[in-house]
Amino acid sequence: MNDPAATGLGERFHRLIRNTGPISLTHFMGESNAHYYNGRDPIGSPGDFVTAPEISQMFGELIGLWLADMWIRAGRDEPVHYVELGPGRGTLAKDALRTAARYGLEPRVHFVESSQALKDVQLLAVPGAIWHDDLSTVPTEGPVLIVANEFLDALPVRQLVRMENGWRERMVGLADDQLAFVAGGQSMDAAVPVEWRDAEVGTILETSPASAAIMFEVAGRLNDQGGAALFIDYGHAEMTPGSTLQAVREHRKVDPFAAPGEADLTALVDFATMARIAQSRGVRHLGTVTQGDWLRALGIETRAKNLADTAPQYREEIEIAMKRLTHPRQMGELFKVMGLAAPNWHGGAGFPASEG
Repeated sequence: MNDPAATGLGERFHRLIRNTGPISLTHFMGESNAHYYNGRDPIGSPGDFVTAPEISQMFGELIGLWLADMWIRAGRDEPVHYVELGPGRGTLAKDALRTAARYGLEPRVHFVESSQALKDVQLLAVPGAIWHDDLSTVPTEGPVLIVANEFLDALPVRQLVRMENGWRERMVGLADDQLAFVAGGQSMDAAVPVEWRDAEVGTILETSPASAAIMFEVAGRLNDQGGAALFIDYGHAEMTPGSTLQAVREHRKVDPFAAPGEADLTALVDFATMARIAQSRGVRHLGTVTQGDWLRALGIETRAKNLADTAPQYREEIEIAMKRLTHPRQMGELFKVMGLAAPNWHGGAGFPASEG
């Protein structure tokens, strides 16, 4: 068993909790992931996890096609900005921009990224990109095409737990000198939706104030500047009780408290809440569908066949990659795609209720 106090960050958490008491899960997750991402490139086979763009070029290509279609339908306004939140290794952007350029869409590229290690890798993939610490410095003139793949899931979550004496915040404290979940002392009944207030003792509700803030800002940009956005992540369609916090290290799930800052901490995205926040700012919610359905609607099967016919020696690899992206037992069902658009931007391929 790993001793969390043996790591620098774990030791700081121990000292902080001993001196001031339990800390919020939001604090623990935010600081752990900041430490984790800032010093490494965690993506790919040598890292801790693999994202969809690294599985196949088809993923980024179809996103580029979707963005180009939305932009063309809206009248090809210039200047136009491609904005990616948490762009990973830059692979998605590289594939999407290459495809979009075939249809005349050559936007200015903006990456919202805090990790210096990943910025170095992104520079090689997309040399012309401009980096930002957050959305506030992205230009306000011209429509924005926003992409966020596996971004929201890494933002800190807050958990509330139903106790015998009401709802309490689920905090991180110490038990037998080990990091552990503990219940906070302050009543949180007012923060719980009415329909959940009388839930069974032990029920856990999970929210993400950080994700809500990002969605509010993105929706504001779409409403003010025009544009469209895709959020792709693993998550659920409605608020569901239970903790979804997990830690992944070297492609395996591990104890979130075992080595803070040394594993990727994530939680499922509540897409229904994200959609309501976007709609509160007047943005069109095109829909939220499974990744498998969306990629098939965009033509991944045809694209896979064309790639395989062009390079038959890679046919089996291409078929395996397509299955991994679309099969319900792999990424096809758990991962969702949410589309948003400015009020006067029409269409939305892959979202049945919005096409046309």
